[in-house]
This record gives sequence, structure tokens and C-alpha cells, in this order.
Amino acid sequence: MLALSAASWPDHLLTLAEWEALPEDSSRRYELVEGVLLVVPRPTPLHQLAMLRLGAELDRQLPDDLTVLPDVEVLVEAGPTPTVRAPDLVVVPSARAEQNPPQLPAADILLAVEIVSPGTGRTDRVTKMSEYAEAGIPHYWLVDLPPRLQLTVYTLVSGHYEQHAIETELIDLDQPSPVHLDLKSLLTR
Repeated sequence: MLALSAASWPDHLLTLAEWEALPEDSSRRYELVEGVLLVVPRPTPLHQLAMLRLGAELDRQLPDDLTVLPDVEVLVEAGPTPTVRAPDLVVVPSARAEQNPPQLPAADILLAVEIVSPGTGRTDRVTKMSEYAEAGIPHYWLVDLPPRLQLTVYTLVSGHYEQHAIETELIDLDQPSPVHLDLKSLLTR
């Protein structure tokens, strides 16, 4: 999307076709929530570092049939007032990633990861958690940055996320695939 001026900012709820027709703009991050265009804060350096390192670690440990992708558009709801989110990381079947769609439907997402930053906490902990659960995404991880680095792992059970684990150092997980993570390595060499 190209930078939108106040004069070109949409004055109505957008359809999915209108969202897709917006010009490219790499200066900002955008999401679409029930047809409302939102500007999302750019990630801070620590956020970017954690995203890069967690993505690399997942990529190293995932089996060949799964792929981790950063900052892709996820079509959470396609209806007349669509919702398109951009999680920090997602895990999808490799065959689906290789098709290179402009957006991934929520049904393709096995894991969504959000790294909580100033300005995103409530959205990540409440709004996105609810949206991803309603969309049927089976696993959701929240990474909190310092002063308290921690990973909270949620699993979808009967349409709602249940907390599966919370860890501040080392964690072994078996879903969506077995992985071992050293959380301190997300921010230090």
C-alpha cells in the first residue's frame, strides 16, 4: 500500500476487494478489522529481533511439511465486513506457503504468534485472541518482551483458547510440532 493521505483515507467500511486494491505502502503496517482500516505500530527493535530469532528457531526445528512465515496477511473473516490481521509469525503447511497466496485464510494457519509491544497488549491478549479462536486457529502464542520475557501458549479447546503453558526460560512443546525453545536466545546471542 502507498502512503495514504488524509484526503485518500477510506471514509467507509472496506470490502475485501477494496482492501486488496489499496496501493502498496511499506512505510506503515495496516490491518483490516470488520471493514475498518487500522494503522498498526511498527515493531520496535527488540520486537523485530525476537520475531527474527523465533522464526529462525522454528524454521530450524519444524519438519519439512511445515513452514514459518513472518508478517503475512491472514484472512480471519471474509464476510461483508472482513478482518485481515498480520500476526508476527504463523506456521502453515509448506504446500500452502509454496502456492504464495496474497493472503492466507485462517483455516490454513496452524499457529499464530504475536509479540506483545507497547500499544498492542490489549489487542494481542483480548481482541486477536478472540478473533483467532473464532476463526479456528488451533494454536496461539503470546511472547512478552522485557522486563519480563515470557511465552504463553494457548490451545484451542471447544472454540476457546485454554492456557497450555507459560514459561520464562526453556520450554518444550509438542504442538503444532515438537520444538524446544530457549526464550533468552530470542534477545541475546
